[in-house]
Amino acid sequence: MEAMVTLANSVIGRSVRTASATLLEAGTQTKAASLQGAEALFFHRPDAAEHARRRHVGAERLDRMAALETLLTLPVGIPVPLASLEAGQRRAVRALPAGAADRDRTTVTRRAVRPVRVDLAVVRAAGWRQGLRDAGRFAPFCRRAMLLTRRPAHLEELLAEADFYGIGVFLAAEHGVEMLLAPEEYRPQRHTAAAWCFAEELYQLLR
Repeated sequence: MEAMVTLANSVIGRSVRTASATLLEAGTQTKAASLQGAEALFFHRPDAAEHARRRHVGAERLDRMAALETLLTLPVGIPVPLASLEAGQRRAVRALPAGAADRDRTTVTRRAVRPVRVDLAVVRAAGWRQGLRDAGRFAPFCRRAMLLTRRPAHLEELLAEADFYGIGVFLAAEHGVEMLLAPEEYRPQRHTAAAWCFAEELYQLLR
C-alpha cells in the first residue's frame, strides 16, 4: 500500500475527502501541488466572482508581498482619497499590478480579494517527524494534517504529540483512508500578506 500512496492519486484524494468530510464545506475542490517546500493535497474553495473579475479586466499576477501589503491597507470597493495617503503609500499604490485596484487622479479603490480559500493541506508522511515538519509549514495558512502510509508503533503517544501541534492524522489502509485525529480548526488572528500570497501561489497553479 505504501508504494501506491501518492497525493496526486485520484483514489487517495477521494478517500481523504471522504475521511475529512465533516471538516470541509460544500464546493471544496482538491489540488496536489508543491508549496512552501512541501508536496501536499490542498482542499480549497475558489472565489468564482473574483476569478471572473480578474479575467474580465485582464488582471496581472498578484504575488508580490509589497503589493499585497499595500492592498491590505485599503478597504475593498471604497474610494480612498490619494491626498489622505503618505507619499510612500501613494508610490506603492502606483506600483500595484494592473487589475488590483482602480485609480484616477484623486482616488484609489481596491478591487482585488483572495481568489481562493484553502481549508486543509494534507502532506504524505513516510515518517512521523517528516510529517510533523511538512504539515507544520502550513500552520500560518490553513488546517493541516499528515497522511501516514503505515501504522506506526506507539501510535497513542504520537497522536498526542500531533494533537499538541494541532496537526491532524490520516492513515492509508487497505480499503481507504481513516482519520485518526482531526486537525485543529484554523483561526487566524489577522489577515496577513503572507497568507494572501500563499493563496495567490495556489491560484496560479489552478488556472
